Amino acid sequence: MSDILQQNILLSCVHNQHYGTEQLVPHHVLGIIISGVMEVFTSEGTIFLEPGSIGVMRKNTLLKTKKHPSADGKPFKSISLFLTEDELKSFALKNNIPGQERFTENPLFEIPKKGLFAGFFQSVIPYFDQPDYFTPSIAALKTNEAIELLLQLNRSFFLPYLFDFSQPYKIDLEGFMRKNFLFNIPLSEFARLSGRSLSTFKRDFSRIFRETPEKWLKQQRLQEAKSLLQSTELRPSDVYLLVGFENFSHFSNAFKNYFGYNASLVPNS
Repeated sequence: MSDILQQNILLSCVHNQHYGTEQLVPHHVLGIIISGVMEVFTSEGTIFLEPGSIGVMRKNTLLKTKKHPSADGKPFKSISLFLTEDELKSFALKNNIPGQERFTENPLFEIPKKGLFAGFFQSVIPYFDQPDYFTPSIAALKTNEAIELLLQLNRSFFLPYLFDFSQPYKIDLEGFMRKNFLFNIPLSEFARLSGRSLSTFKRDFSRIFRETPEKWLKQQRLQEAKSLLQSTELRPSDVYLLVGFENFSHFSNAFKNYFGYNASLVPNS
């Protein structure tokens, strides 16, 4: 695997199947799949992105990715442009964009494969061959171009999508955790995304679930692992990342301690 980051634009190249390590999108991301296939796992289901797919993922989105090389041997390759809050605030100031209402629609937006966005990414590729030309000024120009293109595509949608700078607000904690417990992020991020301080999150969590967050998360993930092993052809080595464990040995030990037998012994239905 080789990732090349130039300013705020990332070229990813993967020669073998690879699970992404990041499960929380910290900034808005505009990206294109050049070759291979990306599986995107969200709390709403799985999306398959094929070559030519272009889309935007909103900041604070929880997801997992799995990158697959092409069947003909080509590596998985993609380009991602990160739109940081500082860059967007600067753009808003220069262009007199007022404060926006809270964005509540789908955080994933698919862009037509053909058109200006495909040309935009084609214009970015040569800079990875000649990185000395990819200065901060050039990156800023490309970033502003991307923002302009998004606003031209659907201004009424992308104004609140990009320029809602509000912090996550307090939401139903039980529903949020049951929907997102498979994502391996720190408790502090679960707290922030649910609109709480860490101490308030832990207090509310104990009141709702009658359990500590750490113990509840482990139990839910192990139960989901057992369900997947019973209902699919997946092996333990395939499952542990899907259910939120960081390494296989930790998963194996936790599974045996919880259920009393090895994950490899779960009967498949």
